[in-house]
Amino acid sequence: MEHDAPAAGGSDDGAAGFEASLVADGVTFDGRDAALLRAVAAAGSVSGAAGDLGRSRARALSRLETLETAFGDLVERRRGGADGGGSRLTGNAEALLARFERLTAALAGTAGAAESVFEGVVAGRNGGLAVVDTDAGTLRALAVGDPDPAPGDAVQVSVRADAVTLHDPGETPSPDATSARNRFAGVASDVARGDSVAEVRVDVGAAAPVCALVTVDSAERLGLTAGRDVVVSFKATATRATVAAEEPGEPDERGA
Repeated sequence: MEHDAPAAGGSDDGAAGFEASLVADGVTFDGRDAALLRAVAAAGSVSGAAGDLGRSRARALSRLETLETAFGDLVERRRGGADGGGSRLTGNAEALLARFERLTAALAGTAGAAESVFEGVVAGRNGGLAVVDTDAGTLRALAVGDPDPAPGDAVQVSVRADAVTLHDPGETPSPDATSARNRFAGVASDVARGDSVAEVRVDVGAAAPVCALVTVDSAERLGLTAGRDVVVSFKATATRATVAAEEPGEPDERGA
C-alpha cells in the first residue's frame, strides 16, 4: 500500500518541521532518495551519482534495489553501445519524483503551522524535561526560558501541529515501540481538508483542542471526520514548557 506521509522532523534544538516522504510496502522514499534519483539523471550513471553525493556505489545500488522492490523500476541500466552505456531514470521514476516534489511544495506552505498550548503545573523535573500535569493528563516537555520552570510552577506547553501524529485507537503503537511518549485519546472536532494537507483539531480534554497536520491521503485512510475517535501523540523534544505569564498585579512568590 502506498501513501504520502509528512514526517515530523527536527533540528538539534528540537524545532519540529515537516519532512515529506512517500511510503509503499513498508519502504520510505524521502529527500535523500529524491536526491539520489536526481543525481543519477544528471550524471548518467549510478557510479557518477554516488560520487557526486559522497556515497559509495555499493550503497547507492543497494538503496535503489530496496526502493525498486516497493516503487517499481526506477533506473534503466544500459551496457556498452555507442555512448558507452550508463543509467537513466524510467518514466516511473520521473513520476515518483514529480509526486514527491508536489508533496514537498504543499508541505512547505505549513511553515507557519499552528501551535497547540497545554496549560498545567510542573510536577517534577528529569534533567531538561519537565513533567507537567494538565487537564488532558500528564505530559513531558522540554523546560525552557528564564526563569527555568521548576516544580510547582504554572507553565504553558506548546507543540507545533506538524509535530503531532494521529493514530487509529485500535492501531496505536505501544509506548515502548515509539519515542513519542506523550499520547492522549480524543475526538476529532474539526477536519479541514486542503489540496494535499488536512488540518485536524482534536478534543483531548484540554482547554483548547490539539491541532495536527496530516496529508489528505492519511486523513482518508484514518477515516478522519468530526466525531471520529483518534489518539494524539508527540515527542517531548517537539514541545516547549515555559513559565506562564503572571496576571497584572500578581506578585512573584518564587523564592519567598
